Amino acid sequence: MAAEPPPSFSYRTTGSTCLHPLSELLGIPLDQVNFVTCQLFALFAAFWFRSYLSPGKTSPDVRHVFATIFGIYFVIFCFGWYSVHLFVLVLMCYGIMVTASASNVHRYSFFVAMGYLTICHISRIYIFHYGILTTDFSGPLMIVTQKITTLAFQVHDGLGRKAEDLSTEQHRLAVKAKPSFLEYVSYLLNFMSVIAGPCNNFKEYIAFIEGRHIHMKLLEVNWKEEGFHSLPEPSPTRAVIHKLCMTLVSLLLFLTLTKTFPVTCLVDDWFVHKANFLTRLCYLYVVMQASKPKYYFAWTLADAVNNAAGFGFSGVDKNGNFCWDLLSNLNIWKIETATSFKMYLENWNIQTATWLKRVCYERVPWYPTVLTFILSALWHGVYPGYYFTFLTGILVTLAARTVRNNYRHYFLSSKALKVFYDIVTWAVTQLAVSYTVAPFVMLAIEPTISLYKSMYFYLHVISLLIILFLPIKPQAHNQRRPQTLNSVNKKKID
Repeated sequence: MAAEPPPSFSYRTTGSTCLHPLSELLGIPLDQVNFVTCQLFALFAAFWFRSYLSPGKTSPDVRHVFATIFGIYFVIFCFGWYSVHLFVLVLMCYGIMVTASASNVHRYSFFVAMGYLTICHISRIYIFHYGILTTDFSGPLMIVTQKITTLAFQVHDGLGRKAEDLSTEQHRLAVKAKPSFLEYVSYLLNFMSVIAGPCNNFKEYIAFIEGRHIHMKLLEVNWKEEGFHSLPEPSPTRAVIHKLCMTLVSLLLFLTLTKTFPVTCLVDDWFVHKANFLTRLCYLYVVMQASKPKYYFAWTLADAVNNAAGFGFSGVDKNGNFCWDLLSNLNIWKIETATSFKMYLENWNIQTATWLKRVCYERVPWYPTVLTFILSALWHGVYPGYYFTFLTGILVTLAARTVRNNYRHYFLSSKALKVFYDIVTWAVTQLAVSYTVAPFVMLAIEPTISLYKSMYFYLHVISLLIILFLPIKPQAHNQRRPQTLNSVNKKKID
């Protein structure tokens, strides 16, 4: 699963305490109030940034400076002295960026960033015994780690590899010159994404700062065919309002549904020892559904903040409508209607899944699925529950792929069969996801083992039997490694 904890949603007091009365009034932990307040300030700052520091009014350097200063202030406000970890990592990795060769910058940056993040994960939980409800400064550190490694690989692609060896996407995103210090810290610490993300590409961020972001996307469309004679100036206001409405609904669900069905229900004596298997299956699904609104809230609000600043335009849809989903981290409709494990993962924490694909899945020579799941687990942290989820996820992914390749084509001959297939696979997918991600939410070993024992490890058993006894057929029209320009040229010659 490529799913990070909702940034800052389990934080204890580390920064400002002036919001304490509001925290008591709402019955919400102070750190969650600090997080929401900080993101709301970021939203207003984004509108101001777009209106008064637009590229037509100010220079890119001024935009970089203000975006960085706001970001640093918000980090210190939320995390106090823990924010030092963030700044130390950024400075260390900039040193690597400046001194390392283009052929090695991605390796050094990856190991230093992931190593520092892992040390912070371990020290926070096991050395200082902070536990589950403590200061989780690792949230922003996880986002910065994604950005550091993303940029390092893109610099390596732009300066350390031949153009013909790059895929089309790698060629598009390759960075041809190492960034300046101001560009580097602005990309990593800007107020729009430093608290809750998401990760984005360096070239697209620089284009946004310099005022080229929207026009670059518009030029990809044939405007004469769409009835336009000049490039328009699309406004993000409608997209921001829509996303803010989604965050409000998610917040209301979080304050009601999530508190009504807490994850602790899964270790109650009634659930473990008295409920029958079918009841446990359904109740697990309900509890896992109830855990989603906080993720929906945090990621949709973060997306709205970026859009309000004018960042996140992705082009035009098939109906000619402007789209602001370049940085969207989830597609709620596709998540809730997913008919396969793969479809679910592709629409949940989208930017993290993209990061994993670009730095691991497309680049490692062996066992890409296994290594990608391992990297995802290491990035998330060192709670045992994460590793239960990701190891289970490997089994379920391989089993689901095997079943799909063996049987799906039998249900495509008629519309009725296809509808039946979609209904069955939807139910199976939702139950499988609930079973797989439960340890991710429970975190510890004991409750995870207790839950899986009460469920008879049924999905593990079924997945293993499928992998062992069903023939493994190659996936149609699916290549793990993207075609490089060199491979395309060879095919043309052949």
